[in-house]
Amino acid sequence: MRINVYSIEKSNRDEFSKLVDNHKKMIQKYAKIDEITFFNKKIAAAQNRTAIMAKESYSEAFLPHMNGYNIGLDPAGKVLDSFEFSENFDKITTLNFFIAGAYGFDKDFLTKCDQVISLSKLTFSHKIAKVVLFEQIFRALSIQNNHPYHK
Repeated sequence: MRINVYSIEKSNRDEFSKLVDNHKKMIQKYAKIDEITFFNKKIAAAQNRTAIMAKESYSEAFLPHMNGYNIGLDPAGKVLDSFEFSENFDKITTLNFFIAGAYGFDKDFLTKCDQVISLSKLTFSHKIAKVVLFEQIFRALSIQNNHPYHK
């Protein structure tokens, strides 16, 4: 299984990155996982202009990477428990997760996703959302592989 986590964010190494790296190591026992971040001049300029332009720039960055089963993270998405979330890991060989920038996704991008989920009814910063996502990916793989971590 291959898992890709795509996000719009400036790259920097901080405490959140260490938590993500730790979970990536644990996930590697069960699947190949890659973390891909996008932030370029075009995205920065769009974010400084309008929310609509920012959302369009996120979609433009992500659309070429929509191969496999695609899950968009959005506050209005379906809220799953860990067992429901783990069902995404049953028979899929390539699983892509997409985390938008500060303005979220446009509706058109979300309709192209196979599934749209919310990590919580609470609002998280992007860095915290990413840590939560990586922890839940490891939890889901633990459930799928009967590892006791999920209990």
